[in-house]
Amino acid sequence: MSRSVVIGVDNSEYSEQAFDFYTQHAMLKGDKIILVHVSEYTSLVQAPALLTDPVVVSELIKEEEVKVKHLVDKYSEKLKKLHLGGKVKQMAGKSGEAIIAAAKEENAGLIVVGTRGMGKVRRTFVGSVSDYVLHHSDVPVLICRVNKPHS
Repeated sequence: MSRSVVIGVDNSEYSEQAFDFYTQHAMLKGDKIILVHVSEYTSLVQAPALLTDPVVVSELIKEEEVKVKHLVDKYSEKLKKLHLGGKVKQMAGKSGEAIIAAAKEENAGLIVVGTRGMGKVRRTFVGSVSDYVLHHSDVPVLICRVNKPHS
């Protein structure tokens, strides 16, 4: 029996390392991979100051579309190299909420996300996608933390 696995991806090294960890250590034969990306421009476009200048909004959207194309190409290549099938699901809204929604839509059995490893104080003020997903998911969540060499 196959399971659907939702993996939150963006242009960060954190999500790439989470993807790599999953494929090397947690993937099961037959897994269906759904890469979920939440575009950054959705929150920017909603800012009232930006709505007054359609040129700015248009440029932001164009820049984001280029980033998304690069992201899709990068992960498509990774999937191809590993002989895996999968799809990219582009979502709007807040990242954590969108990942949870995608997991429900896809009937996921696992969610994989990366984390920056923020401290408690910063996470309290800034918020954390991985923290949100962990506390709102109905399915297991694999949070991959980047291990950087100590200097």
